[in-house]
Amino acid sequence: MNNKRTSCRFSSHSRRRGQPVERDWRQHHNQGVWREVQEERRQESVPRGVCLSMCPIRELQDREAQNLLHRFEVLSGTERERWPRADPSGVVKEYARPAAGKDSTRPSDLRPPAVLLKTVFYLVDNIAASPTLRPWTEVYDFVFDRLRSVRQDMIIQRVSGADCVAVLERTVRFLIYASYRLCGEPLRLYDPRINDTHLQESLSWLLECYTSGKHPNQEEFQALSLLYNLGSSRAIQHTMELPERIRSSPVMHLALSVSRAFMERNPVRLLRLAHRLDFLQSCALHRHLETCRRDLLLIYSHGHSSKNCRFPLHKLAHILALDVPLTNQLCQAHGVEVHGDSVVFSKTSFTEPEAGKLQCAHFHDLVDRKQRDLTVGSIIHGCT
Repeated sequence: MNNKRTSCRFSSHSRRRGQPVERDWRQHHNQGVWREVQEERRQESVPRGVCLSMCPIRELQDREAQNLLHRFEVLSGTERERWPRADPSGVVKEYARPAAGKDSTRPSDLRPPAVLLKTVFYLVDNIAASPTLRPWTEVYDFVFDRLRSVRQDMIIQRVSGADCVAVLERTVRFLIYASYRLCGEPLRLYDPRINDTHLQESLSWLLECYTSGKHPNQEEFQALSLLYNLGSSRAIQHTMELPERIRSSPVMHLALSVSRAFMERNPVRLLRLAHRLDFLQSCALHRHLETCRRDLLLIYSHGHSSKNCRFPLHKLAHILALDVPLTNQLCQAHGVEVHGDSVVFSKTSFTEPEAGKLQCAHFHDLVDRKQRDLTVGSIIHGCT
């Protein structure tokens, strides 16, 4: 009797448990189908560009008619005419802010990924790396705007994959190089804050792309991100979450050592490590060099504070990675006395320099000497 009851209970209980499992499976299956349908609809709703030139024909004609062509886009021989004509092979779609009532998703106005990459190569090889186009502040302004337009087309079309990575890698290299080359230029010609904003956005997008799989240049850009963002807890946290194979690579090991020296406020070690960085890595680091050198002078002003202590000027110049005249200038700007070939440190005399007294471009020797015969094109394409 008990066995029958037990058998009935198990049988009945088994059926009751089986029913919700059946419902759960069906619900899960239906949700999966629903997600697939939604993804298909989303893909169908994403506009696909069909413009096979660097600039849509309508924009080219409009800007030509309104005399809004950039001088880099004008057909040779028509520059002095009242209405210069457009060079179809040199006009590049400019960035346009989203506006109410303006449709920015027309396929005829959007360039597919392959054309976007071709456009980037043109901007790098024919404009940024051109030995004849000057001044470089104008070159930068043109390339910056047209690269922004490229990224806008990619966002609208939700471009991903190898072409997206190739575009973003060259964009990041260009913006890092520009942050170094144009440092100290008047604000009306170059705004470092705007450059930084777009560099951080492009870098963040690129690092997100790297999460989709292995990419040959990932270590390079993970290191550049860390060097450019020294002292950032977010950058350090991101680095610590990277796979071991990336963190243990030589380029990342060096970047992590520089980051550690910066966080420990060890400017002597940081400047020593900086000599081992390549040119673009040094460009990423250079915006932190002023702080690093200032910290070193402050530490030495306390550690060697004595009227009878004389520190060799040439030795300090070597530690700071500067020549002797610039070291002298840097010391004077911080209230550190220089007597002949010796430096006299005092913790009471150290001062912060007046705004604008130190011209950043004058203190670039640590970076300058690494460029050597590297061309702008090879730097941006990563062929170093």
